[in-house]
Amino acid sequence: MINMMGAGLVWPILPSLVAELTGGTISKTAAIYGATAVVFSLMQFLFAPLMGALSDRYGRRRVMLIALTALGLDNIFLALAPTIGWMFFGRAMGGIFGATVSIANAYISDTTEPKERAAAFGMIGAAFGVGFIIGPILGGFLGSYDLRLPFYCAAALSFANAIFGYFYLIESLPEEKRDHSSLLRANPFATLKLLRSTKVLFILGIALMLVSAMQRGLESLWVIFSQLQYGWNTQETGFSLAVVGASYVFVQGYLVRKVIPLLGEINTIIFGFLLSSMMYVILAFNTYGALGYLGIIPYIIGWGCAEPALKAIASRQVGDEKQGLLQGALTSVGGLAAVLGPAIATTSFSYFTSRIAPVYFPGAFFLLGSFVLILAAWLGVVAGRSDRQSNQNTSV
Repeated sequence: MINMMGAGLVWPILPSLVAELTGGTISKTAAIYGATAVVFSLMQFLFAPLMGALSDRYGRRRVMLIALTALGLDNIFLALAPTIGWMFFGRAMGGIFGATVSIANAYISDTTEPKERAAAFGMIGAAFGVGFIIGPILGGFLGSYDLRLPFYCAAALSFANAIFGYFYLIESLPEEKRDHSSLLRANPFATLKLLRSTKVLFILGIALMLVSAMQRGLESLWVIFSQLQYGWNTQETGFSLAVVGASYVFVQGYLVRKVIPLLGEINTIIFGFLLSSMMYVILAFNTYGALGYLGIIPYIIGWGCAEPALKAIASRQVGDEKQGLLQGALTSVGGLAAVLGPAIATTSFSYFTSRIAPVYFPGAFFLLGSFVLILAAWLGVVAGRSDRQSNQNTSV
């Protein structure tokens, strides 16, 4: 929760800081901001497996505390950035040490039974959502006075989080269960091979990459898109992100535990992605700010229920000693998608809002995203069939 508060603090003001450092048009700002998002995501893709594997070898607690401390230092670095080059470097460092989600998910795998993991992953998402309610509102408010102030606050939260963890966070992986194999396998390309170990993991990995690309693309584009499409300022975009957080808390803290047992994990994935696809179509053409707010809720219901269901199925495909590596692999998939998503989103936005575009269409990315989410829902059907067949073969 504290970690996401820090991330949410700086999100509403990052595009404005890029504009301040470059002095460009909205199309140019979108392109450069998208490039910083790609750098951040590329570092997560490269280093998330190492974070997961290090936690498998040395324990979750130690790696988590180091990463949180480094994030605090990185936010101070960004607060002092005098040029766009500094910002690129700072975002790269943030990507390296921001891969703490894989460690948090490994904690969940360590401490829950397989059948309980979907709800537990949902609780992690709910905690993130609580932080994301507070962070963007505060960040938008502080950023309206000084664009650098939210970074200092985010740094303070990261350091406070590390201190809190030092005194209260316990180790979940005992020494006898740690993996002491070579860390050379802890690179994104080696860990992605883990997702090819079963057909179900492979299909789920593709589905996760597709939906994560669309989600990360939305995240990278939302502030700029809503300011142009709806005329919002930094405070209004901050409030909209808080609506995202509040919806996420409700969905992953409560609704996941009701929906997944009722529909089943595979059906939750299918219907969740289809619901999100419908909302992308609305976002593509909507020009009313009120509908932009209201559309957030059903989108989060769909995506927020489907993601923990997908992770729960994936976690059952490997043993306890590989959970950190698996979560690192899934984070790498998300990282790869987060390289592609912001690049596609901001490039399409920059092109379709420029003078050379054949038609003015700021929502072009969302229309593309609706088709991609439909494809992900179909992959959910395929994964469900493969999972049932695998279970039947195991029983025989």
